[in-house]
Amino acid sequence: MDAPNLSSLVRVSEEDSAFVDEPVSKPSRVKQIWAVGGGKGGIGKSLLASNLAISLSRFGNTVTAIDLDLGGANLHTTLGVDLPKKSLSDFFTSRSLSLQECQVPSGLPRLNLISGAQDSVNVTQITPEQKQSLVRQARELDADYLIFDLGAGTSSYTMDFFLEADVGLIALLPEPTSIENCYRFIKTAYYTKLLNAKSLSDIRELVEAATDSEGSSGIKSPSDLFREVNRQNPEAAMRLKKEISLFQPKLVLNQARTQTDVEIGNSVKAVCKRYFGIEMDYIGHLDYDSSVWQAIRRKRPLMMEFPNSKLVGTIDRMVQYLLKRHGKNGL
Repeated sequence: MDAPNLSSLVRVSEEDSAFVDEPVSKPSRVKQIWAVGGGKGGIGKSLLASNLAISLSRFGNTVTAIDLDLGGANLHTTLGVDLPKKSLSDFFTSRSLSLQECQVPSGLPRLNLISGAQDSVNVTQITPEQKQSLVRQARELDADYLIFDLGAGTSSYTMDFFLEADVGLIALLPEPTSIENCYRFIKTAYYTKLLNAKSLSDIRELVEAATDSEGSSGIKSPSDLFREVNRQNPEAAMRLKKEISLFQPKLVLNQARTQTDVEIGNSVKAVCKRYFGIEMDYIGHLDYDSSVWQAIRRKRPLMMEFPNSKLVGTIDRMVQYLLKRHGKNGL
């Protein structure tokens, strides 16, 4: 499986790159941000995000789930919550409204929700300042964990929110279009991270050359980039290697029906190691289960409607794994 040539998607302006290093004005209350993204819609991002949030809260953590699918929000539905009166649409359009004021109880212990933007044709054109304000205020919320449910695709704000997270998860279906878009998402996040890294500012032009879809510079892949940087500046090559090592997204394969489907996750992991030089963590798969659509039709969270299902047990084990490996205070 060859990684698709989708480099034109990762152009990052100087204005946008400033977002990543915006200082937080107050000590952070939030322990960690977990973001759920993916290359296309309909792959189960909201299902995964909502149930990660519920599972975290059931382990005794205070959690706020934030729907960042700007223009296509539905996290409230998978959580079984009516559409809140205030959402990110109001936050982005009102200078006087705080993110805290958009937060509503989910009806489940220790779990709150901030609903995504609704009915705003311009909301996907948010400014870097608005992104900075959202992340700053999100980190000041009184919560142990934030769950970001990201929109489909590879827009600049989606990449920024994904890279802001302490744990980034990518959902994937065992389908050709989903696999292709998964690579697109990974590649865009990979180069966006490198372009935004202050430690690599002196080789930014070389990183930008690597994103040129025409390959006119001769740098056509991450390995080409590393070789060229090493040739010109060995010290910078070590910094580049370190930044790459810090990019470790987690992969979750959804709707697996066969062992062949399950193995797709391992194939994606292997290709990412070979092509990007990254250690992607394939944390597991979710079996296809009709209880998912039944819970959605009833407007009830999967974990509450079918608490003894195999799927719920799998999600709990994923959360336990992530807490053990990345959580600051364990379970």
